[in-house]
Amino acid sequence: MSAGIQTQRRTGTRFGILGLISVATLINYMDRAVMGVAAPSLTAELRISPEMMGFIFSAFSWTYAAAQIPGGLILDRLGTRITYAGSLVLWSIFTLLHGLAGNVAMLFGFRLALGVAEAPCYPCNSRILSSWFPQNERARANSVYAVGQYAGLAFFSPVLFWIVGSFGWRALFVIAGSLGVAFGLLMYARYRDPADHQRVNQAELDHISAGGGLTISTQPGTVRFSWHNVRRLLSHRQILGASIGQFCGNSTLVFFLTWFPTYLATERGMDWLKSGTFAVLPYIAASAGVLLGGQVSDWLIRRTGSANIGRKLPIVAGLLLASTIVLANFVQSNTLVIAIMSIAFFGQGMVNLGWTLISDVAPRQFIGLTGGVFNLCANLAGIVTPIVVGVIVGQTGSFYGALAFIGVLALVGAAAYIFIVGDVKRVEMD
Repeated sequence: MSAGIQTQRRTGTRFGILGLISVATLINYMDRAVMGVAAPSLTAELRISPEMMGFIFSAFSWTYAAAQIPGGLILDRLGTRITYAGSLVLWSIFTLLHGLAGNVAMLFGFRLALGVAEAPCYPCNSRILSSWFPQNERARANSVYAVGQYAGLAFFSPVLFWIVGSFGWRALFVIAGSLGVAFGLLMYARYRDPADHQRVNQAELDHISAGGGLTISTQPGTVRFSWHNVRRLLSHRQILGASIGQFCGNSTLVFFLTWFPTYLATERGMDWLKSGTFAVLPYIAASAGVLLGGQVSDWLIRRTGSANIGRKLPIVAGLLLASTIVLANFVQSNTLVIAIMSIAFFGQGMVNLGWTLISDVAPRQFIGLTGGVFNLCANLAGIVTPIVVGVIVGQTGSFYGALAFIGVLALVGAAAYIFIVGDVKRVEMD
């Protein structure tokens, strides 16, 4: 072959985009989790009962879940760049305002506002995966940005606990919110869709497109919302089954984001600094679960050619592992408890592949809306789980029933992926 007709070497712009959403996702989950870190001192200062704290934890998910469909609609109409950057700046402002709360009502209101502002984040991530990555790279790409939500919390947890111990819980919210505002402005400056990005060449665009990536941007304002379309989406077993499964898997995640530090401090009798150190280990395990799940999923697809095996098998295995959280009720050693929690959270990390699966099956013209519907169903766990845990702990003085509840839900989720989801293929809608 002559030098004049050599194949153009493709750029790797998509990996820079992956870096952007990895940091954004890290900030997203850090801003959710700081409430759990602040909870022991916050509840003491404001004299909040376990039952009320459960409702405060849950308040975020009330509006977060309710805003998923509107958030997906906004994404389909305004596009990824404006929606993502605007969401990031707004949710960071509301995180900062938590530090000014003087009573339960203010705290509750800021949690509600935070939920609304964060709603478009994961639908944006789903669209970016579909736009920037071919199918055989999506699970790995998903695992890279998703690991940020776990690894970031793992490595930041000691720092977050140190901030609370040194400067108080209010400073924690102010610092986290300020970082998010700055990154939101950077996101707006740097993100572009594939067709509009100056650093992507035709070889990379062809590579993405050949693998099923959506390199041609949907024009903002062309998608209209209707409840009829929502019903049509949920009538497809792939979307309905995945949504049920993700709800069940998210219950484990919600526990770790909200009640886990309190569980270690009260049920297991660990002091704050020890809680901060021990809390790192399950998050590291979850990070490994995310990465392994993505690698195994793409490897299975390459080896078998089956998206059914490649996507569903790791998710089901992860849910079965997550169900082992209930074993913590039957051991006395704190070391064994942390080991069990790490195994369960490792499994939950693998369940994050649900977002890759939904990006594979979402109808092309309704990617934002599908992501919104999926995240709405998945994050109903954020409403239910904190309240149920809070009520159980408040009424029984123990986390025994709470861990059993989470373990049973994980088994239900595994059943949903096995018996409901069906073939993993893109849904066609007129």
